[in-house]
Amino acid sequence: MEKTCRVVILKMLMINNFPEAPLLLADLLEFFVFHYAPKIPTIDQAYSKISNSITVEWATVPGATSYLLTAKDGNTVIETTVANSPGTVTGLKAATLYQITVRSISPAGRSQASPPKQAKTVLAAPILQVSSPSSDSILVQWEAVYMAIGFSVSIMQANGLGRIWKENTTNTSLTFTSLDSGTLYTIKAYAWNANGTPGDDSTCNQRTSPGTPENIQVSFDSGALKASVSWAPTEGAFNYTVMALSDSSRLSCSTAFSSCTIYSLQCGTKYLISVSASNDAGSSRSTSAVTLKTVACAPGRVAIQEDPPGHLSVAWSNVDLGDYYVAFVKSDDGLEVHCNTSLTQCNFLSECGFTYFISVFAYNKAGQSPLGDVFNYTTAPCCPSDINPVLVSSDRVEIVWSPVRGAELYETKAVDGFNVVECNDTAPACTLSALECDTKYNITVYSFSEVRGSNTSCTSQFITTAPCSPEIKNISKDDFSMINVRWRSTNDEATYTVTAQGEKGRHQCSSTGESCTLGGLPCGSVFSVTAVAETPAGRSLPSYSVPLETGACCPLGVKLYRLGPNGIRIHWQASRGSANYSTDLYGSKGIFTCAPSAGLSFCDVTEIPCGDVYTVMVSPVAETGLKLTFCPKKIYSVTCSGSTLGMVIYRGKRNVE
Repeated sequence: MEKTCRVVILKMLMINNFPEAPLLLADLLEFFVFHYAPKIPTIDQAYSKISNSITVEWATVPGATSYLLTAKDGNTVIETTVANSPGTVTGLKAATLYQITVRSISPAGRSQASPPKQAKTVLAAPILQVSSPSSDSILVQWEAVYMAIGFSVSIMQANGLGRIWKENTTNTSLTFTSLDSGTLYTIKAYAWNANGTPGDDSTCNQRTSPGTPENIQVSFDSGALKASVSWAPTEGAFNYTVMALSDSSRLSCSTAFSSCTIYSLQCGTKYLISVSASNDAGSSRSTSAVTLKTVACAPGRVAIQEDPPGHLSVAWSNVDLGDYYVAFVKSDDGLEVHCNTSLTQCNFLSECGFTYFISVFAYNKAGQSPLGDVFNYTTAPCCPSDINPVLVSSDRVEIVWSPVRGAELYETKAVDGFNVVECNDTAPACTLSALECDTKYNITVYSFSEVRGSNTSCTSQFITTAPCSPEIKNISKDDFSMINVRWRSTNDEATYTVTAQGEKGRHQCSSTGESCTLGGLPCGSVFSVTAVAETPAGRSLPSYSVPLETGACCPLGVKLYRLGPNGIRIHWQASRGSANYSTDLYGSKGIFTCAPSAGLSFCDVTEIPCGDVYTVMVSPVAETGLKLTFCPKKIYSVTCSGSTLGMVIYRGKRNVE
């Protein structure tokens, strides 16, 4: 009650700013400490089990709510408040002697320090560095520990199975051997001092490195140039690495499983394959190398020749690791042949006009080489064999043939001695023009392709052009209406035919010489005369035409008229083709003749005696002046009557005035 009153009075003095409150407060505190502070604790014992702390035990002080532990080392003081005994001061230095005191604390304040007690911290724990230099050993290393004269190290499997190894040493390293590979171990170590007191222990885990993988199997994929490698799983392995070493390359693959694939292998190469396992402790030794020979590389320097035509030779270079070779030849019609050889050359039969696709592979126990370059070779196009002349004239030959395989163009040549006539076309036909007539030509049709050029082995044949056209030199007519035609020609052994074509028909004559005679041509007609030559090779072109007009007609409607006592007029109708006429009257008293003026169709005879019978003939006159006497004759009687007109009597069917 008294304590409560004093506290209330003190609060009131402070609230009312009593000027002498501080002095009164100090007086009150001295009173409280003397009459109400807790009692001083007594330390029972102080000891160290951990190198950075000391544990203190003391008897409980009534009324104390907590305790203040103090550890002093020279000028260094470390304090810790705890709730009850025992209590521990931490943050201390290892292997160090400390003065330990305890104060009790209550709401009324804290007590004076207890009588001091000395305690020394134990040795520090060794700082371990562990590793697994091999799959059956673990190396433990540490630095020297202050005040330590020896160390104890123990090891056991982390799963608690198996035995425990424990070793004492004054060194700072220790190796445990004959351990299981790939196994996790727990390592524990501590130091002790001259009194044999153990210090802090240090604990860590370390796994041994894995053992070497066993039962290595290698499978090679020749198509993809990859190798699949498998092995038996290894205890404690986290990862596996496969190495493929050759003289020129180093390939690898890694996996957490028991198989792995190495890609991008080189053809024609020998590899040494090995496998190693690894975990957080390190890697195992590599397995004994397994030898892998990949497929050979595709043969190079492929050479293709066709000599002679129809025989294809394929040659190539030798390759490393190649045991034998297979050459494939496939034509563009789908037919494929091959040859198998240990040499570097194969021979095949070939045909004209084909494109052959050629590939060469090398083989060994690993399989077939990769596909190399595919070569194509086009043989010369085939030669036309059924050349057929469809038209042969004097200056032109038209020939046709069946299309042949592989030909893109045809070249036709006609040779006669030193002269060459040619034509080129994509069609299987050719017209050779501007040829010489009646000439024997050596004609060859060559097939051509852009890739291979001309097939120069095509055979030729002889074709003779039709004969030359004759040249009409002269047309002559005789007195008997016969037409003689003469010509000139250079043909050998030709038959010539002359044709006179007119409105009244066609007339012909033939001869093997240089002339022939046309007969029976109607008079007064116009003809076009041509000549052609013919030989076994054909007919010539017609010669240039020559016009022909026959004389050779007699007048029509001949009549006589009396002109006075002694004159007669003879009148007629001129026939076609006649220009000049001559008139003759034959009587017992003489022959009387008259010729008309140019362009007239009558003439007059004077001083002709009457009373006589006359034979009258009007005859055409040829250009040569020759009188043609083939016209019919008519008989007239001329009477004498007293009249000057008289009478002219036709003694035929009727009288004509």
